[in-house]
Amino acid sequence: MDRSPLLIAVDTNLLIYAHRATLPEHRLARAVLDHLAGSEAGWGISQPSVAEFWSIVTHPTAAVPPSSPTQARAFLTKLLTDGLGQLWIPGPGFAERLFGAATQLKVNGPHIFDLQIAVIALEHGATELWTHDRNFVSVPGLPVHDPLPRRRNG
Repeated sequence: MDRSPLLIAVDTNLLIYAHRATLPEHRLARAVLDHLAGSEAGWGISQPSVAEFWSIVTHPTAAVPPSSPTQARAFLTKLLTDGLGQLWIPGPGFAERLFGAATQLKVNGPHIFDLQIAVIALEHGATELWTHDRNFVSVPGLPVHDPLPRRRNG
């Protein structure tokens, strides 16, 4: 049986967890990104995830000291160069594809942010999207996978 190679889209939250050593998910998220960097599967980050990552980790009122722009840039650059990740930008006609998918899937509110990440990932041939967000918008043709185990309360 001929299997297509995996091409993994990485959601913003995994980037944030891997960047922030103070978060409980840090070690596991870092291991996930290290695994992708060393695997045969290709992987990438949609441009909106880069902007969202930057906005969150450099925000001046972050609960932990914010990252400097230099630190955010160094983290992303290392992932994309040493980790052999791809940066995916929207292609021509993106707006129409996004609006069409949003209408068809009845996406409302902030889920439009997930949808734009997924649509761009699909444009670039992603076969899975990895996120630790159990409410990530499910898009036909792009299975969502959580690579981090859920923590138990209590």
